[in-house]
Amino acid sequence: MHMRRTGAVLSIAAMAAGLAACGGGGQTYATVADKITGGGTVVVGTKWDQPSLGLKMGNEPEGFDVDVAKAVLKEVNGGKDVKIEWKESASSNREPFLQNGTVDIVFATYSITEERKGKVTFGGPYVIAHQDVMVRKDDTSINSPQDLKGKKICKASGSNSYKRITDPPPDGELDIDATTVDAANYSECVQKLTGSNLDAVTTDDLILAGFAKQAGGNFKVLGQGFTDEKYGIGLKKGDTKTCEAVNKAVATLWSNGTMKTLLDKWFGGIQGLKLSETAPPAEGCA
Repeated sequence: MHMRRTGAVLSIAAMAAGLAACGGGGQTYATVADKITGGGTVVVGTKWDQPSLGLKMGNEPEGFDVDVAKAVLKEVNGGKDVKIEWKESASSNREPFLQNGTVDIVFATYSITEERKGKVTFGGPYVIAHQDVMVRKDDTSINSPQDLKGKKICKASGSNSYKRITDPPPDGELDIDATTVDAANYSECVQKLTGSNLDAVTTDDLILAGFAKQAGGNFKVLGQGFTDEKYGIGLKKGDTKTCEAVNKAVATLWSNGTMKTLLDKWFGGIQGLKLSETAPPAEGCA
């Protein structure tokens, strides 16, 4: 009797664990690609605080990354819409969210780097941005990245953009003696730039362009990109099946004109911004 009761308890515990693992009794999937094609709800991580890329508006975020995510998942699913749950993924939590299963896939201005490749499998890139500098529109003292010497630049949590200014190679680019000012994210950086406690925000030109557009002309982007930022599609380390599927989808979206349409939709007409015209080469899935 004791044995049977223990077995029953174990069975109930196992059932509960199984339900927890697949989100309350739903289907379990070996890969995100299987979830996409199997009709599951895909949890997509995007930024929620970056205008024109991923900005929370009402119930859902909107922007270029959001539209790319929808288009890529739809392409992987043979042209059929996919059920998506959106999850805010700031720079500081993209890797943990992928590792612990909080999100299935990340489209969040996620630059592919060698360091991140150790923790994440990257599809893409789907576009290449370039690190640039944004200043107040009336600031005539900063006309190039080199002019940031002695200036206050923003250090957003979880982002490595500031290092490209302040550090020497190989971690940095310019080795300029600038002061860093901490911020939780880039929207806070932009708030600080409005005041006098910050002189410049430096990160990817697409991110800066979105904020400049939102601010209605209060800021200017220098238009002097000095790095290649390969925006990748973040997946849990080892999910090569999904990586290969999204790479195929990205190639199709470039060849059929969808990517150019989305770039023009969100970033067209912004002064100094040079948009990609051709598909970036895929990094390969590892």
